[in-house]
Amino acid sequence: MKKIIIPMLLAATLSACGGGGGGSSSNTSSGTSGSTGFPPSTSLAEQCAVPRPAGTINPVTGQPYNDVQGSLTTEMAWIASYVNETYLWYNEVPVVSSSPYVLNATVPYVNPTTNGQSTETLASNYDVVDAYFNSQRTPLFTASGKPKDQFHFTYTTAAWQALSAAGNQAGFGFEVALLSASPPRQALVAYTSPGTTATQNNVQRGAQILTVNGVDVANGTDLATLNEGLFSPVAGTSYTFQILDQGSSTPRTITMTAANITLTPVQNVGTLPAPNTSVGYILYNDQIATAESELIAAVNQLKAANNGAGISDLVLDIRYNGGGFLDLASEMAFMIASPAATSGTVFEQDTYNNKNPFNFTTAQTTVPFFSVSQGFSTSIPAGQALPQLGLSTVYVITGAGTCSASEAIMNGLLGVGVKVIQIGATTCGKPYGFFPQDNCSTTYFAIQFEGVNNLGFGAYADGFIPGGTGSTANNLPGCPIGDDFSKQLGDPTEARLAAALQYRNTGTCPAPSATILKQLKQNEPILKRSPARENRILRKQLD
Repeated sequence: MKKIIIPMLLAATLSACGGGGGGSSSNTSSGTSGSTGFPPSTSLAEQCAVPRPAGTINPVTGQPYNDVQGSLTTEMAWIASYVNETYLWYNEVPVVSSSPYVLNATVPYVNPTTNGQSTETLASNYDVVDAYFNSQRTPLFTASGKPKDQFHFTYTTAAWQALSAAGNQAGFGFEVALLSASPPRQALVAYTSPGTTATQNNVQRGAQILTVNGVDVANGTDLATLNEGLFSPVAGTSYTFQILDQGSSTPRTITMTAANITLTPVQNVGTLPAPNTSVGYILYNDQIATAESELIAAVNQLKAANNGAGISDLVLDIRYNGGGFLDLASEMAFMIASPAATSGTVFEQDTYNNKNPFNFTTAQTTVPFFSVSQGFSTSIPAGQALPQLGLSTVYVITGAGTCSASEAIMNGLLGVGVKVIQIGATTCGKPYGFFPQDNCSTTYFAIQFEGVNNLGFGAYADGFIPGGTGSTANNLPGCPIGDDFSKQLGDPTEARLAAALQYRNTGTCPAPSATILKQLKQNEPILKRSPARENRILRKQLD
């Protein structure tokens, strides 16, 4: 996957990048043909221009793939049919001939986050199917002017499986936040993962990246070098960075070799210093499979805090959490809430297009509050009872990159009466989801369902708004506060955490500093991540 995130990263303007929602790469639709002219997708599936070798095992199902010799034309016919069958807005997709989509051709390519159109030269088979899939989405806008579907993308199946199952991706262990994507650009380190090359080189949150392999980040014109070094480094390749550490006036130069990094999705767990020792804090960055055991351990740690007295309040920091598995969102919400709130209630009810493309019953479209582990982590078997904090209120720190399944945590809790106090910035707005679908070594992500909570609310396409004054349920109590890169995450004096503590103690919001006000007025810092990390993934096996 490269098209959606790389070309636009350091362009003249920047919009939040996102993904929609989803499921297992082994899923297939029921094969119900759509509008006239579309054969069932099952009749076209696994007919590949380059089939995987016979006997290649799908690690998700444990069964071999069934690829046979086909062509790119057949793969694109499958795309059109599959989108027509399963896409939530299938009746808004324009008719686009696959004939121009051949190797070495230049074709239109739409940036889903803006609906802006550019062109793409098709240098590989993957480029061909990715570009054609890009054409198979609604071009319409919401009432607020956002593209209706900002979340349409593909990924190579191997890369998707590596990231979703194990949290592996090539990099250095730091996440870059862009405060400005147009010259003069500004790129800061948002956070790091422990035990990585970045932490070994003492790269910490707030460090400003000045150059990449000698190219000036602020005003350089070699965007390929900047994009690669900051966002898509090649494993085994060395990169030289000049950085300015937070609080320092002297830049330093470090050289790091990109490696396959295992993300640590849950960090900085603990209670806060006095006088807030009864307040727990969890930094939750990615809802990937490895998060399950870490979340359970975090909640158990907080329950055992204060000599077994536990905590009275929780600050859940998901400002950089783009989402992931919806099952994990349900588990997290269950562990926050009380048994009385979650018993017999619905975490999320999902609706599909009017063709019922997966032949689901109503029960199959319901995501409960999972009370036991779902078997994501090798160290935690499926069926283990989950701990609960039993809270009636939760303080949630959000940013513009808080998306999809992370928003579902908030919405699911709201649906059962847990008060959600929101601190930070308006979230990205993704009440949608999908089942990632493999065909011929490419995994496709097309929005296929919309989720609502136990009260039937899911209309937050424009995000959850902290301290919002509107009448709709996406306006939450809390404080709009900009991101504070001068402090480490989990530091009680960091602006957003400090605001959460003040609101907890007094019900009021701090007056933001001039710097924080400026950040809120300008662009909220954006983490330019793979769309595979900004998802709502419904891990449900289809019949």
